[in-house]
Amino acid sequence: MILIGQFDSPFVRRAAIAMRLYGIAFEHRPWSTFGDADKIAPYNPLRRVPTLVLDDGEALIESMIILDYLDELVGPEKAMLPRSGAERRKHLRICALASGLGDKAVSLLYERVLRKEQLALWVAGCQAQIADVLAVLEAERAKVTTPYWLGDRISHTDVAVACVVRFTREAHPQLFEASRYPALAAHGERCEALAPFQEIVQPLAPPKG
Repeated sequence: MILIGQFDSPFVRRAAIAMRLYGIAFEHRPWSTFGDADKIAPYNPLRRVPTLVLDDGEALIESMIILDYLDELVGPEKAMLPRSGAERRKHLRICALASGLGDKAVSLLYERVLRKEQLALWVAGCQAQIADVLAVLEAERAKVTTPYWLGDRISHTDVAVACVVRFTREAHPQLFEASRYPALAAHGERCEALAPFQEIVQPLAPPKG
C-alpha cells in the first residue's frame, strides 16, 4: 500500500500512525497538495491528502474512509473503535470534532500564509470555532479517568485528538495555552511519547506572516 501526503498534515499523520499501531506496512510518498498536485491527481482528482493506494490500485480518500478500511482489514478484535452502538457513536462524535478542528486550523494557517490581507471576519469565525471545539474536547477528555478514551487501549479517537492538538499548537500557539486546556495537553503528551508518534512526525514550520 502507498500512503500519499506529508506528515505535517494531522490527517495524513493520523492515518500513518494507525497503520503503525496496526503493524500494516506501507510505502510513503510525501507529496504536497501544492507542489505535487499533478502527481496526486491520477489517484485522487480532488488532489487532497491523505490518499491510500491499495495493492490492487484502488485509491481511498479521506482519513475516516481509510481508517474504516484499516479496521476492516485487522478485524473487530483489533479495531481501534467500537464496531456499533452508542459507544461507537460517542467516539465518532469526538473524531468528527477533532477533524473539524483540524480543518479550521489548516484553513486558518492557509489564510495567514497565502493572503496578504486577511479577511478579519472569517479569521474571527475560525478562531471562535477552534476555541469552542477545544473547550468541548477539553471537557470530554477531563471526564475520562483512564489513560485513553477506550480505557487502557489507544483508539482512533486518541490519535485524532493528539494529532490535531499538536498541529494547532504548532500552527496557532496563541490559540492553545496548555494551562487553559490541561487535559488535552496531557493527552497529547501521553500520545506523543509513544513510538509510532515519534516515528511518524513532521514538525510544522509555517512561514511567518
